[in-house]
Amino acid sequence: MTATLDRSPASGEPPSAKGPKPVLVGKRSMGIQISVYAGVIAPLLALLVAVPFAWGWGLTWIDVGLFVAFYAFSGLGITVAFHRYFTHGSFKAKPWLRVLLAIAGSMAVQGPVITWVADHRRHHAFSDREGDPHSPWAFGNTPLAVAKGFWHSHMGWLFERDQSNAERFAPDLLRDKAIVSVNKNFGWLTLATLLLPAILGGLISWSLWGAVTAFFWAGLVRVCVLHHVTWSVNSICHMIGERPFAARDKSANFWPLAIFSFGESWHNLHHADPTSARHGVQRGQIDISARMIWMFEKFGWAHSVRWPTPQRLDRLAVESK
Repeated sequence: MTATLDRSPASGEPPSAKGPKPVLVGKRSMGIQISVYAGVIAPLLALLVAVPFAWGWGLTWIDVGLFVAFYAFSGLGITVAFHRYFTHGSFKAKPWLRVLLAIAGSMAVQGPVITWVADHRRHHAFSDREGDPHSPWAFGNTPLAVAKGFWHSHMGWLFERDQSNAERFAPDLLRDKAIVSVNKNFGWLTLATLLLPAILGGLISWSLWGAVTAFFWAGLVRVCVLHHVTWSVNSICHMIGERPFAARDKSANFWPLAIFSFGESWHNLHHADPTSARHGVQRGQIDISARMIWMFEKFGWAHSVRWPTPQRLDRLAVESK
């Protein structure tokens, strides 16, 4: 089964203003494309030299603490903010929390909030079909095709220049002045997510070397680890794992990633019920992101949370049999 992309008709005229907006909207500029390469490759290079760098020196408890703190802040910024809140509307948030969530997600260095949301909504619109920006099944089912698909879904798709049309997939965010402002300041937030650990590391240790190691571990390496955890949900969680709920694609649960992804790797229920605020719904399925949303709700910072109901889960489970 394939999905038709809404490109211009054969006559060459643009689509009607009353019709569906196109899926893609041109190509990324060369400057943005270069920044994508830099944002992906620089943290990866940092990770590759991490082991020899840390062998007997260059890693302290300060670095570990800053790594964990910034990993949690920016990681939950992806899972709770960019994904469950902005993309799927799993809950409603107070205006100040809405802006903070956009900032937190931006500090994961996975792209501006509007771009991220447009890509992910496009992913759900065409999941594991033509039009999905990062399906691992885009090239077939042979061993070579699967290997190529894994690379494409994990990070290869990031190097393609096609842009998801935000006017089609994220018009609500384009109308939000506060979110548009955060979106425009993505470059500054990228600098902040790398330099703040260095500043804190230097101040806590009161040394230049403490700033250098904190920049390396809690800045570059932290971004790289979070990148690959997020990308693993796109790749691994659409290839292997359990599928206890009905979904129209090959989304699956992969438990080894549950803690590091803050519950995102309970991916099968998410695709079966995309707006659900909780993804890990079965016994033993730890979902840190859902617990964070629960805390927001208890503090009165969030409301209208879309918690899964037993009746809905039973219906989805029955349909999968």
